[in-house]
Amino acid sequence: MASSAPPVLPISNPQTVPSAAPSSVESQPPIATPAFRNFINQITETVKNGLSKRRPWAELADRSALSKPESISDAAVRIRKNYSYFKVNYLTVATAIVGFSLVTHPFSLVFLLCLLASWLFLYLFRPTDQPIVLFGRTFSDRETLGCLILFSIFVIFLTDVGSVLVSAMMIGVALICAHGAFRAPEDLFLDEQEPAATGFLSFLGGAPSSAAPAVIAARV
Repeated sequence: MASSAPPVLPISNPQTVPSAAPSSVESQPPIATPAFRNFINQITETVKNGLSKRRPWAELADRSALSKPESISDAAVRIRKNYSYFKVNYLTVATAIVGFSLVTHPFSLVFLLCLLASWLFLYLFRPTDQPIVLFGRTFSDRETLGCLILFSIFVIFLTDVGSVLVSAMMIGVALICAHGAFRAPEDLFLDEQEPAATGFLSFLGGAPSSAAPAVIAARV
């Protein structure tokens, strides 16, 4: 008597669930990292190059070289000569005064940092293929630039940032002019081979200062 084999149940092949394909759009950094890094490196190198040209602070603070100018024209000549010789030191003093004023006014410092970050991250070093989308609306580069200009006007003129910066720079210019007028420049040896300075920041060079305008010109 043949034993009956158990019935063979059909086995259905499980449907292969397609694995989720990796997203074709990879997240990109909010700013163009190489350009931003290059900009920071240029600023760092320029500041180092500028600070290497500063005069000894002991020479700047030499009390034996202080004397009263004979006239206003003599004071103007002294200021011009001392500026040509101590321009890096003068800029350092003015920067320190502005920095101290901002530190003592934290709200102005926060507003200024927000303004700077907005220009850097939203316009200057933002990839051109990543438009700004806010509340479902896409903003073009021109619209972004216009909003940043309005925000800059608001921060500088409608908050304490403008008054803090102006007052600090006025104090710095007053101290620089006072030192330049009362510091006798007879013992200073000016290098005649150096090109004539065209501005207060002329020693810094034009690489970093032209980087931002070049980016703006390329976007507009």
